[in-house]
Parts: sequence; structure tokens; C-alpha cells
Amino acid sequence: MGEPRAGQPIVLIVDDEPAIRESLHFALARGGFDTRQASSLAEARPQLDRVDLVVLDLMLPDGNGLDLLREAGPRSSLPVIVLTSCDDEADRVVGLELGADDYVVKPFSPREVVARVRSVLRRCQPIAAGCDEVVRAPGALRLDLASRRARCGSAELALSRTEFDLLVALARAPGRVFERGQLMTLVWGPDCVVSDRTVDVHIKALRKKLAAAGGEPALIETVRGVGYRLRGEGA
Repeated sequence: MGEPRAGQPIVLIVDDEPAIRESLHFALARGGFDTRQASSLAEARPQLDRVDLVVLDLMLPDGNGLDLLREAGPRSSLPVIVLTSCDDEADRVVGLELGADDYVVKPFSPREVVARVRSVLRRCQPIAAGCDEVVRAPGALRLDLASRRARCGSAELALSRTEFDLLVALARAPGRVFERGQLMTLVWGPDCVVSDRTVDVHIKALRKKLAAAGGEPALIETVRGVGYRLRGEGA
């Protein structure tokens, strides 16, 4: 899913409201993107192999957009930005834990969506050929940057792209406290448009996956409520 293509990036807009699809199509086209549209999960599924990113509404006539994320799995290479209503925070959290790269709350500005699409696609650029760096960190963590695979001891961690990048940022400097804003810059980029809450959700998901792999959730520590650090050796 989501194989890179030459030329304009293709964005699939999945929403059952024609007005929303058209406004996003117009804004994305002006921003230099090609678009495809779908009004349901059934229309979206056959197109996933032919696009570079999906803007996905959660409330669709034939199911929840989260179903599409569950089918793809957290390690899918296809970037997804979730569209969500103001009152469904639980769905936003679940969406990020399932591997969504970002979310936008309705009502939204189409220009904001275009900015987020650019930001996500920039983060999804492949690592340069020949990069074989492996980051080793406390807690028996081993992060292979070339394959984008993470292991905790003998267990592999099924991390989304954002979770992997966040863990790499922490693992490069065990013991260092990163404020949320610093992590946002390192992982999402200097022009990021995500919130502190997005960082918290991904940290929560990382702790869960560490525990499921037999590691220590407390390996990632909250420091004074303002940031996080990966516990250093001997701490």
C-alpha cells in the first residue's frame, strides 16, 4: 500500500459529504496535489494501492474509518490523516494508536488540511539508501533505521511510523528530557501543526506496546508533566 509515485502526490479523500470532498479537492489541487474521492469504505478500499496518502473521515455509511486502519495494521506504509468531530476524542486516540499519522477536527480549514498533508508526506520520505544505522537503547531496545523495525529483547514491536520516529528521538539520547514542543519539532518537523495531546497519545501507545512485548512501560518517563525521557542505563 502507498508505493511512491513520480509526479504529483495523490491524495484519497474519503468522506460521505460531497461538500467536504469538493472543498478538500479544490484546496489540495491548488496546493499541487492530485486527488481521488470515495464516499464509503467500499469505494476507498480498491483505491488504496494507487494513492500516496488518505484523508479519512471516521463516520461513513458502511462503517467506521477506524476499520480501515485496523485492516491495514499499524505498520502500513500508507499515511493516513483522520477527520473527526469535536466530541469523539476516544476515536482520535484509537485512530492514532492504530497507526494514523495525524488528525484534523471538524469543522476545519481546508488550508489546514493541506498543511498537514504536506507535513505528513515530508515525514514519510524514505531513509536514504545506504543508511544502516542501528540505535541501541536501555531496556534492550534495538531500532533499525533502514528497515524501520524495532525490537525489545527478542520481541518485535509493531510500531506505526510516528511511534517509531518518536522512540528513535528518545532513544538517541537516553536520560535527556524532551519537552513536548521539542518532540513535535523532531518528529513532526519545525512547521508541525499537531498538538501536545498528539504527543501524549503516541507516548501512551508506545508504553502499551512495550508492555505487550515484555518490556517496561516505565522505560519512558513523564518528567514534571512537561515532557518525556527514555530512562538511562542504571536509572
